[in-house]
Amino acid sequence: MKWEIVTTEAQLQQAKAIRHRVFVMEQGVSEELEHDEYDRLTEQCIHILLYEGNEAVGTGRIRKVNEEVGKLERICVLHEVRGKGAGAVIMQALESIASKQGLHETKLGAQLQAKGFYEKLGYETCSDLFMDAGIEHVLMRKKL
Repeated sequence: MKWEIVTTEAQLQQAKAIRHRVFVMEQGVSEELEHDEYDRLTEQCIHILLYEGNEAVGTGRIRKVNEEVGKLERICVLHEVRGKGAGAVIMQALESIASKQGLHETKLGAQLQAKGFYEKLGYETCSDLFMDAGIEHVLMRKKL
């Protein structure tokens, strides 16, 4: 699997289509909550696509919160490639981007069912349970 930074509107639409399949269709998140002001090509937010062959199968984004911290968001992979290491590749890519930006820490809102996945990648829970889009989450952090 390979990844690349989203640089075109067409790629951004591919990322949004993957997110729609995972978050809206599978998990029942409303369309209004899934899309936000960061769904555009800006320097503040970098989106990536993960490919298996020529097919886009996963996505994620990093948003610079301040000079130290990047927030990882909208991380997802299509159902048919789950369990093949795709999520870990996306996480490594986003952390690499964060390091190149000079950030020292990443944080994310993890769905409770994915908490163990993020813990295996070195993330630590730093909040109580909270609801986001009707799904239980915890805030997690990792020093880079």
